[in-house]
Amino acid sequence: MALGGIGLSGCGAEAPTGSGGTAANGQQTLLLVSYAVTKSAYDRILPKFQADWKRRTGQDLLVKASYGGSGSQARAVIDGLEADLVGLALSGDVLKIEQAGLIDKGWEQELPNNSIITHSVVALLTREGNPKGIKTWSDLTKPGVSVVTANPKTSGGARWNFLALWGSVTQTGGGEAQAKAFVSKVYGAVESLPKDAREASDTFLNRKQGDVLLNYENEAFLAQKSGELKAPFLVPSPNILIEGPIAVVDKNVDRHGTRKAAEALAAYLQSDPAQEIFAEEGFRPVSPSVWTKVKNRFTPVAKLFKVADFGGWAKVNKTFFGNDGLWDQLFRQARR
Repeated sequence: MALGGIGLSGCGAEAPTGSGGTAANGQQTLLLVSYAVTKSAYDRILPKFQADWKRRTGQDLLVKASYGGSGSQARAVIDGLEADLVGLALSGDVLKIEQAGLIDKGWEQELPNNSIITHSVVALLTREGNPKGIKTWSDLTKPGVSVVTANPKTSGGARWNFLALWGSVTQTGGGEAQAKAFVSKVYGAVESLPKDAREASDTFLNRKQGDVLLNYENEAFLAQKSGELKAPFLVPSPNILIEGPIAVVDKNVDRHGTRKAAEALAAYLQSDPAQEIFAEEGFRPVSPSVWTKVKNRFTPVAKLFKVADFGGWAKVNKTFFGNDGLWDQLFRQARR
């Protein structure tokens, strides 16, 4: 089933007509709009939530999910995709939906941890045997190294990659001029810019393009699990703490009459059962109790920095990724 060009998948019985609301038989439907690499986790989490909701309320609930590049998904919701919740790759994309008048201000305070449900970091995936000897951020600019990363205009993961590259300079004592020079050189070695993190993985692992892939750590775990990645992946330090938020789309849930179920799903995603599944799918859990149990699975990072170190998402969206922002400037320079 497709809606507005966005792929949808449903968990449970056949969906009633429409993206959200209550059918004549009393079954409610929610639409969760998320980013591409969360699908394997939500395929396991959403049926558990539906069963929990049925047990607690006696009501049948169908949760549909839509996946794609985070930036593209945010635009689709703004343009009319009837999401009840958005679980996007970065709070900066939720901010755009808020600014469009669909999400009330203060959504970050509706749940603990500023409504963050997953953490991750940027990983470097190399060819078997790591023939180019890539171990650190600076190795990405070695002569002859070809880089694969998604497009920051459409992909949240690509924006995290950009900020990780920039912060690898500025968070270790370098200035803006040094950061510009380094990031421009890295993007000068990029052959193509896939639309999202999942397509970037496909470009590197299946189409065999590039010497190194920048992607979410959870994508690296998935590639190892599937057997597509033969080499150990690298998690360089310093690195950026990737924060994945959840938000109820207030205007839509009030129109659909689905607020109670949507808020319950948002809260459930921070519960230990959901966090354990996120961890099994390669995300770093935000639950302290789950993190204590699983942290040995993940590479320690000596220095982590955050978006707050760049002034927060409102500033980052404008300065780095707005029209004629740093990304546009450096991309033009890298393509000269």
